[in-house]
Amino acid sequence: MLATEPLRAILDFCGSRVGHLPTVDGDGHPVVVYPGLGAGALTTSHLRSHLKQCTFTVHDWGKGVNTGPEGVFDDWLDMLAERVRALHALHGRKVSLVGWSLGGVYARELAKFAPGSVRQVITLATPFGSLQGANHAGTIFKMLGGDTSQLTSEMQERLRLRPPVPTTSVYSKSDGLVSWRGCLEKRAPQAENIEVDASHLGMTTHPEVLRIVADRLAQPEGGWRPYRRQRAAITRATAPSRSRKSPAR
Repeated sequence: MLATEPLRAILDFCGSRVGHLPTVDGDGHPVVVYPGLGAGALTTSHLRSHLKQCTFTVHDWGKGVNTGPEGVFDDWLDMLAERVRALHALHGRKVSLVGWSLGGVYARELAKFAPGSVRQVITLATPFGSLQGANHAGTIFKMLGGDTSQLTSEMQERLRLRPPVPTTSVYSKSDGLVSWRGCLEKRAPQAENIEVDASHLGMTTHPEVLRIVADRLAQPEGGWRPYRRQRAAITRATAPSRSRKSPAR
């Protein structure tokens, strides 16, 4: 899967260019998009462009290429949280956070740092449940000079905790970079896992992913509901177990 990632990413991008990608009627609230490890604004431009067409007020994360946290993790996160709070104050609306891969870890933690300013969190192929193993992202992080000394067992346990806002995790079983199992959120009233058939590198251009993100963002504030679609494999963290009913007599 890792070897085929570049080709599959190209196919995912081409798929988004073929035909008409439907838009939703957004409410204009602010959205911040966080790129994956080693990625920058260019890699999320297609996603941001689509969300702008859906009439959301979309912002890049504003830090250039994502080479990992700088310095003390919590101090660095607090700096990012200040921008989220500032956007909340500027627009007078809570901010939705969309994060791809490592960017999804930032989005989840920022929702914990500034829950009063965050409307919802959407992560794309973010292995918050297995950051240390079962994925190639850790190796890439080290190659970029990243410091993994802060990723203690206590920190990993903290990163697994669900944010206190509605949370959607989009994952792919054909992901060639991270373990899809590490992307699964635990059962909770306002949490869901949505499966797609996409490459890791193509997550921000895959047409189905774009539709899902726009649909999630278009929900009314305070009216979050689990995603539903026909003829698709969805694993919802909110789905209750159903017992078989006796046939009517």
